Amino acid sequence: MKKNDPVKNLLPFEKPLVELYEKWEELKRLSGQSKINMDEEIRLLEKRIEATRRDIFTQLSPLQIVQIARHMQRPTTLDYIEQVFDNFVELHGDRNFADDPAMVAGIAKLDGRSVVVIGHQKGKTTKENIARNFGMANPEGYRKALRIMRIAERNEKPIIALIDTPGAYPGIGAEERGQAEAIAKNLREMAELTVPFISVITGEGGSGGALGIGMGNRVLMLEYAIYSVISPEGCASILFRNAARANEAAVAMKITAKDLLELGVIDEIIKEPAGGAHNNFAASAANLKSAIMNNLEPLLSLSHRELIAHRYNKFRNMGIFEEG
Repeated sequence: MKKNDPVKNLLPFEKPLVELYEKWEELKRLSGQSKINMDEEIRLLEKRIEATRRDIFTQLSPLQIVQIARHMQRPTTLDYIEQVFDNFVELHGDRNFADDPAMVAGIAKLDGRSVVVIGHQKGKTTKENIARNFGMANPEGYRKALRIMRIAERNEKPIIALIDTPGAYPGIGAEERGQAEAIAKNLREMAELTVPFISVITGEGGSGGALGIGMGNRVLMLEYAIYSVISPEGCASILFRNAARANEAAVAMKITAKDLLELGVIDEIIKEPAGGAHNNFAASAANLKSAIMNNLEPLLSLSHRELIAHRYNKFRNMGIFEEG
C-alpha cells in the first residue's frame, strides 16, 4: 500500500506545511526537468518539513487529535487486516436479521497463528461511507460480532478487535431491533470469554459503539486515536449549549491516548508514523502488528479461569470510587 499524497492529506492546523510541500514538489519537478542536481536542496527542505511537523505535533490540542482520528484517509479495519494478517476469510451475518457492512469479522492468520478479527469499517469516500454507514453498526453488527466471538471460543482462537466508530447507529430501526440489548449482551458475554482478547482503538472509539467489541484483556490505542463516551461537539452542546466550545469539552473529557493511559483506561499507546497513520499505512500497520504480538504472547499462557479473572479485574479496578 503506497503513501497518500501528503499535501492532500493535510489538516487545517497543518497549514504551515502547505508552502513547504509546494516548494518541495517544485524542486522535485525542476530536478527532473533539468540537469541541475538539486538533491541537497531537496534534502534540506525535507528536514525542514520534518522539523515543522514535529513542532506542530508536539503541541496538539485534544480537538486537533480528534481531527486526526476522523481523517478520511486514516487506515480502516480492512486496511489493517490486509497489512497485519494473512489469509483473512470474512464471515457474514448474525443468523437472525442481516449482515451489517459497518462491522467486519472473520478468521485469519497472525504470524502463522489462527486468530479471529473483528472491527468497525468506515469508508474513504462519501459513497463508501454511506455503504458502511460511516462505521456505525446496527444491532445485527454487534450480534454478528458476538457470533464470531463464540466461534473463536469454541475453537480456542484469540480475538483481535479493531475499534473505529463514532458510536452505535442511533436510528429508529436500530432501536426497534434492540441496539442497547445487543451491546449490553456483548458486554456480558465478552466478560466471560475463555480466550485471549485484545481490543485496539485505531481511530474513533465512540461510546457504546466502541464498548460493544471493546472488553479486551488488553486495550491498546493508537497515538492519535480518541476514546470517549460522547463526541466533544455533543458534550459541548449538552454542557455549554454551544458546540463551538468543543475543544474545551475535549480537554475536560480526557479523550486522548495519553490521558487515558494515565487514567488506566487503556494499557498501551501504539506509536503512529510522522503526521499520523494516514501518512504511512505500512508503518502504522507494522507498529500495530508488533503491539498486538507483544500483548498477545503473555495471554496465551493463561488458563480459561485466569483469562476471565484477568479481564474482570482489569475493568473492576478501573476508575476511582468510594463506598459510603
